Amino acid sequence: MGLEALGGMKTINQIAQEHGVHPIQVGQWKREIQAKAKSLFEGKRGPQPVSAESAPDRLYSEIGRLKMELDWLKKKSGISLP
Repeated sequence: MGLEALGGMKTINQIAQEHGVHPIQVGQWKREIQAKAKSLFEGKRGPQPVSAESAPDRLYSEIGRLKMELDWLKKKSGISLP
């Protein structure tokens, strides 16, 4: 009902009458949605920054894992690469 009030297609009184609630309640819902809508885009989305302390450890562990996979693939394929 609050979203209907935001749409502006009907008056708050019309919405309240259709749903059997008091117009003041519909107005409160509308104001609450408007107040909270501002906070939807305040938070940052996407990858979080990596701390400078954990980056080297993470990278060294990734290098170790990749080296182990490469060694295993060399062994299984029979290819002798440097």
